[in-house]
Amino acid sequence: MAKKNNAPKNPQTISKSMTTRRLKQPKYHSFRLHKRIKLPNNKLPSSIKLFKQSIKHLIAYRRLFLGLVLIYFVLTVVLVKGLGFSSNIVELKNQLGDILQGNRGALTIGVSLFGLLVGSTGNTSSDLASLYQMILLITVSLAIIWALRQTHANVKVGVRDAFYKGLYPLVPFLLVLIVICIQFMPLVIGNWLYGTVIANGIAVAGIEKAMWALVLFFLTLLSLYLISSSVFALYIVTLPNMRPMQALQSARELVRYRHWSILRKVIFLPIALLLIACVIIVPLILFATPIVEWMFFGLSMLALAVVHSYMYTLYRELL
Repeated sequence: MAKKNNAPKNPQTISKSMTTRRLKQPKYHSFRLHKRIKLPNNKLPSSIKLFKQSIKHLIAYRRLFLGLVLIYFVLTVVLVKGLGFSSNIVELKNQLGDILQGNRGALTIGVSLFGLLVGSTGNTSSDLASLYQMILLITVSLAIIWALRQTHANVKVGVRDAFYKGLYPLVPFLLVLIVICIQFMPLVIGNWLYGTVIANGIAVAGIEKAMWALVLFFLTLLSLYLISSSVFALYIVTLPNMRPMQALQSARELVRYRHWSILRKVIFLPIALLLIACVIIVPLILFATPIVEWMFFGLSMLALAVVHSYMYTLYRELL
């Protein structure tokens, strides 16, 4: 007697019915109308909390990060700035003191000279000094990022290790940096257009100036929107075996649906640093003028570690 064949007549139908069904993930394309997409559940900490966490981490590993900043300070003095400064804060204070009198005048002098110091940040005496400054900025940034990654993993490292082991992703880091520079182009173009139409008298009426200012505003928003994701690629690309395009794609996925909330936290950082520097430097301008330039220079060196610590803390919160 022949055995009955219990095999299904249409195995393809059975296999399709047994496969796991997956919900289609919502897709988002920039500058297009979409239905509202549910945001990720994990809520990011406030900007102030992120700033406090980043400062606490630097304090916890102060020997390591102060060592990195000290090397950055010394090399910048030797290769970029030299032993002298050219802003002449003491002379300018005396000249303004002859014009402005009283407590309000002293405060005006302090804030004005602080603005002068901020505006002179990054100024160099030659093209060669500018090249050295860029090389030092990138080198120390890679060392600080590597040190942050190791210390957040509770790995004990030294200053020498940060420079020896942290510089291997130099080329991918530079390629991501080039992409970020390209994303700044809308801001540069908008600034050039606005400056041209105002300087040449093309926009005379108030409404014309307002329209060109609006163009500059939207081009600035476009650049900031693009950079708000790409900036995290600078930290992702330092991972082992990470390619630049892969890092940029991962950064876009990381900030998806949260561009504007992240952008607010990124903008908070320079504002906070300027306020802190103002609180420290303005009293020094009024009462200890000869040391102001060196103190401001030291704070600007320390700011690099604070910036990377804050951004790396935000990057970890996005994971």
